Amino acid sequence: MSIAIRSFAKINLGLKIGPLRADGFHELCTVYQTIALHDLVQVDVQPGSGIELQCASPLVPLNQSNTCYKVAERVMKATQAQGKVLIEIRKNLPVQGGLGAASSNGVATLLGLERALGTQLSAEDRLRIAGEVGSDLPLFLVGGTVLGIGRGEEVHPLRDLPTMHLVVVTPPVGVSTPAAFARWDEMVGRDAELTGTDAAGTINKLDQGIFDWPSESILSQAAPASEPASGVPAMGGDRAETLLLDLVRAGIENDFERVVFPEYPELREVRRVLEREGARFASLSGSGSALYGLFASSGEAQTAAARMTTAGHAAVATTSLTRDEYWNAMVGG
Repeated sequence: MSIAIRSFAKINLGLKIGPLRADGFHELCTVYQTIALHDLVQVDVQPGSGIELQCASPLVPLNQSNTCYKVAERVMKATQAQGKVLIEIRKNLPVQGGLGAASSNGVATLLGLERALGTQLSAEDRLRIAGEVGSDLPLFLVGGTVLGIGRGEEVHPLRDLPTMHLVVVTPPVGVSTPAAFARWDEMVGRDAELTGTDAAGTINKLDQGIFDWPSESILSQAAPASEPASGVPAMGGDRAETLLLDLVRAGIENDFERVVFPEYPELREVRRVLEREGARFASLSGSGSALYGLFASSGEAQTAAARMTTAGHAAVATTSLTRDEYWNAMVGG
């Protein structure tokens, strides 16, 4: 039976880049937030063997490098299932846009394949497979508002933020995340040479304590003790303050803007346009190229998106998704 799964996007509410680790990744600290924009992933299992991918977008690879392929391969092995896996990806989200599209597609494949096979992996196996394939995949096994640390793959459900009204802009450029990290390392190296410090010292100077953000008050805003639908345990905590206000007070920012904006000045201009249109906060999502602005109401977001579209920007108004909304809306046609 063919299974359709909505593959939702995410934004990053701030992103801090820490030191380079021994495994070649960077330490990261970010707050992920799932939003209503989505692709659709259709999964089917038929007699035969192998994995076949279909997608109308020429930017999506249809071979073993595809995130969905990697996930399907691991799920079939973990479940010891037999059959030919057919995966169709219907794209709405940008490729290399910083919205987590490929990672979300991968998790949608995992969940769709479970349903198609009539089985369910343990929470531990789900997280293991997601973490093996990519740093952003585990967040989509949680949904809602999620703290990401480590290389981003260590995820902790936070108490859901109130519904946020957003405008998401997807400029016609793609930003490579590995290339953005490489430019970050070059910047840190140059500053280290100028100041006579090592790279770690430069990072601490740039960020005045790389992980002072988020503060303890943000972490104590973690989700209640009940587990989300993914089975990923919450951190505990029951404070009722609005997390977004805590984030703003902590001075949220996305470190990728320091290296992406000089390379793509048109993206900095999009952020300025969002701010001029009334966004309370505007930022790059991940390494970009997508940007988002937070607005006070749905009406303001709709009006801003319409004006930006008229001006030639690919802008769309949308909303954030709580954890329950995320899981309830995932299965669809």
